[in-house]
Amino acid sequence: MFALLAQIAPQRSTQYSALASALALHELRLSALGERVASISAVALGGQSYLKCALSAPPADADLDELGAFATMSAFFECVERLGERDGPWLRPLETRFRPAFPPELAVARRYKGKTNELFTHFMCNVARFSSAFAGLPWRALRVFDPLAGGGTTLFTALVLGAEAAGVERCKDDVESTVTFLAQYAREQGIAHTMKEERLKQFGRRWRFTFAAEGLPAQCVFARGETVHSVMLMEGVKRPHLIVADLPYGIQHRGELTDLLKAGLPAWSAMLLEGGALAFAWESARFPRAEMIELVESFSGLRVLNEPPYDRLAHRVDRVIKQRDVLVARKSV
Repeated sequence: MFALLAQIAPQRSTQYSALASALALHELRLSALGERVASISAVALGGQSYLKCALSAPPADADLDELGAFATMSAFFECVERLGERDGPWLRPLETRFRPAFPPELAVARRYKGKTNELFTHFMCNVARFSSAFAGLPWRALRVFDPLAGGGTTLFTALVLGAEAAGVERCKDDVESTVTFLAQYAREQGIAHTMKEERLKQFGRRWRFTFAAEGLPAQCVFARGETVHSVMLMEGVKRPHLIVADLPYGIQHRGELTDLLKAGLPAWSAMLLEGGALAFAWESARFPRAEMIELVESFSGLRVLNEPPYDRLAHRVDRVIKQRDVLVARKSV
């Protein structure tokens, strides 16, 4: 057995201090590495939190590519309990091989009201990929779509991972400020790109960023319009492998959220490639998981994954969002 020690990613905000710890075990279990985990437990060493995993075999080169792209874990070690006559544990750092396509600060730097924590967004992107038929493809071969893109956290996270990104948002201010931020960020970082504004008859407008440097995603497309029109707003854009979204919080009447999903799910499902996966988060204290599963399967035709650990992703965020859950669904090949 190979003893792997994974450090839980630290969080700068006390609001999200427990987020990584709550989700790390599930992220590891759902990854390709999870199939080789014989046992797993939470441990503390030197005041730091870790997951200790017994693997059936040492991590291969492909595993090292994957380890660096985890959201909830930030450093990895081989753990040796004893060296000669000296008791451990002794830790040997593992050099992960994943390299972000954009500086990770892209997903962190922009702060705005209602922003989803970027670690959680990264987690949802990973879970969607792990759950799709494209789990074996590198991020640079994938496309991510956010049908409720807000200020662009999912788009920026996908770009950092290396995927092409596209999104739809109805709020004019959110779209225009996000487009301005991405253009300014690319200029300041010396990232070669072009930006083209496109008008779409009857449906809205969109901005297409094309990145020229080797190793970067080919493009990012951001459209202003209604999510129910996602198919038309993304006309001419390649269909996504993954759809990742954070549903609106603070809705007082469940009917609003139900109406949004009934209208949006058919369009999102139509866009998704066969074998692709949808992952979204919602406030489940007001909308129970069982009812959400029924709604999604009825209006999307996707199959919700509800076996463990998919049914154990609920967690507390703050005093307002007392329980947030994650639903993952897959489109049949």
